Amino acid sequence: MTQSTTGRRLIIWRHGQTTYNAEGRWQGQLDVPLSELGQEQARAGAKALLAYDIDAIWASDLTRASATAEALAELVDLPITFDKRFREIDAGSWSGLTAADVKEKYADMQARVEAGEDLPRGGDGETLTQVMQRAKEAALELLPTLPDGGTAVIATHGMCGRALTAALVGLSQQQAWLAFRGLSNCHWGSVIEGAHGWRIETWNAGAR
Repeated sequence: MTQSTTGRRLIIWRHGQTTYNAEGRWQGQLDVPLSELGQEQARAGAKALLAYDIDAIWASDLTRASATAEALAELVDLPITFDKRFREIDAGSWSGLTAADVKEKYADMQARVEAGEDLPRGGDGETLTQVMQRAKEAALELLPTLPDGGTAVIATHGMCGRALTAALVGLSQQQAWLAFRGLSNCHWGSVIEGAHGWRIETWNAGAR
C-alpha cells in the first residue's frame, strides 16, 4: 500500500466479531464484547494496518471498538482518543433482536429501511443521517490534530463507518446504503483528503 504525501488519510476500521454478530443480532449501542474470534481478528487486522504510518488512533468508546483499537495501539505505541460520537447507530427497540425477529415483528419498517428510507431504527432509535452528522462532526473536530500527510485510524462500527465515509465524500445516506456493501468484521475503508475534498481509496480491505 502506498502512503499518500499530498493529504491526510482516515482509515475507518470496523471492530472484530462479537457473539451478537455471529448470531445475526442487532447490537446498536449495547456494549457487547469481542468474541474469541473477534480478538484474533483485531490482532490480525492491527498487524495488517502496520503497512501504514499511523499517527493517531480514534475510537468509539463501546467495548468491541475500544478493544479493537487497543490491539493496534499496543503495536504502534500510540494513545487512543475515545469519542462516543463514533458509536454504532442506536437501534432502539431492535437492539438485541435477530434479523429474523425484526423481519417478523417490524416487517413493514424493515422493508422500507432495506429500500433506502432513513427511518429511526426500531422506531425509537437513530436515523443514519443522525449518525452521519455526529460521526462527521467528531472526525472534523479531531482532524486539526493530525499532521499534513498524516494517517488516523478510527475504530468504529459497521453502520457508523459506512455513514461516516459517505458523509466525508458527500454521498447521501441512501446512496451509501444502497451502493456500499457493509464492512466485514475487522475490515476497513480509507479516504484521502485532496484539493477538492475527500475521496475513497479502499473499501472493505482486511488482513490477508
